[in-house]
Amino acid sequence: MPSEWTVAMPDVVALELADHLLRPDGQEDLAFALWNPSAGTIRRSALIVRALLPFDGEREVHGNVSFFPDYFERACREAMAAGCGVAFLHSHPFPGWQGMSRDDVVAETRMAGAALALTGLPLVGLTIGKDHTWSARVWEHSGAAEARPSKRWCTAVRVVGQKLRVSFADHLRPLPSLREEFRRTVAMWGDHNHAQLARQRVGIVGLGSVGSLVGESLARMGVGEIVLIDFDRVETHNLDRLLFASARDVGRLKVEVARERLLEVGTAESLRVTAVPYSLAEPEGYHAALDCDVLFSCVDRPRARHILNHFAYAHLIPVVDGGIAARYRDGVFRGVDWQVQVAGPGRPCLECLGTYRVDDVSTEEAGKLDDPTYLDGLPQDQTLKRNENVLPYSMNLASLEVLQWVGLVTDAAGGAGFGVQRYRWVPGIVEQLSDTRCRTDCDVSARLAVGDSLFSLRSERGSGMV
Repeated sequence: MPSEWTVAMPDVVALELADHLLRPDGQEDLAFALWNPSAGTIRRSALIVRALLPFDGEREVHGNVSFFPDYFERACREAMAAGCGVAFLHSHPFPGWQGMSRDDVVAETRMAGAALALTGLPLVGLTIGKDHTWSARVWEHSGAAEARPSKRWCTAVRVVGQKLRVSFADHLRPLPSLREEFRRTVAMWGDHNHAQLARQRVGIVGLGSVGSLVGESLARMGVGEIVLIDFDRVETHNLDRLLFASARDVGRLKVEVARERLLEVGTAESLRVTAVPYSLAEPEGYHAALDCDVLFSCVDRPRARHILNHFAYAHLIPVVDGGIAARYRDGVFRGVDWQVQVAGPGRPCLECLGTYRVDDVSTEEAGKLDDPTYLDGLPQDQTLKRNENVLPYSMNLASLEVLQWVGLVTDAAGGAGFGVQRYRWVPGIVEQLSDTRCRTDCDVSARLAVGDSLFSLRSERGSGMV
């Protein structure tokens, strides 16, 4: 069994469910929904993909609320047809993370065995409080024939869209203590926002110049869990831009050196840094990324971006992405731009934004990007041949990526929806590209919350798979 469970849903589904469950008359209500699994290394997530609101006569509201068997049967039929699990949702007229009444436990216990037997997936229960805080649990079965399903609380519920709203179970992921180290940070965006940032499990994919600076920022801000994913080792030519490395680290894995640095400078009371010395395209790296609440894309290869693009929509893990592009004319350097954006539900995907091409993903899979003879044959200004991450550029890009994450989580000063940002070093301006959107035929952004059902580590052009 996984060591923890979470639930996630796109904000459009969360809003549809909240509009139904939170009644103007204050009475409780209920609904069913379908969910897809997303399995990481230590965490399993239930991705709510579709609401199944009640038809007339399928439930009865009487202060509390009850439902008739045909409603549950319909939910099971829909789940079986779609290859999904069943989720049962209801409302409470109180704020915050909700516990369960005796009647709640009895109702979910009675459904749990049938839901598992019919769909092969456990029943997921959710409760929404009057302040839109979601709480969740999973009804697991030990496998023994005589055993009854047992309730297991989820660590968190993520609602993902223009904002990333996370409801945490305090008993599983406690509130951070407001230590002296956080005095200025907390003064900037408040106790609640600091707790939201500090309690997320944040993944950094790529520990080069940008990733090392992002990691240092997160550790010093008080983030309690950081996952570092990179297969590469420190080389001498990295030392002009790797914040955590010195000459004595040449030859060591970047994630191990970075882990030591972050544990040294981190300000969280209990900082956990996980080093994953694998590529995102290897199962170990892929599944480690699925354990995260948000991912920073600090990569310069198309295949990793393609996989991260898939995570942002299929697995509902927002991806903060950035890149640097130098401009040349007739072989002469004319300037440099860097761009940062968040990929996820309600936002344009990384492919549609032009941050990578699927053709280049296939080229990388074929091993050609590691073939010097192939690279020598490319034009001098071809994107795949550029080496543009010098430290001053990387410092600015890393700062913009961290600020995009802060805005996404806190909406501080209305910063959650500022879209794509592009900084032009010459003439020194920031452009906000807020009208960008996916192509009408984009498969990636259309496949929200499908989770593991489309799992593949090889790309197929036009398939939306990774």
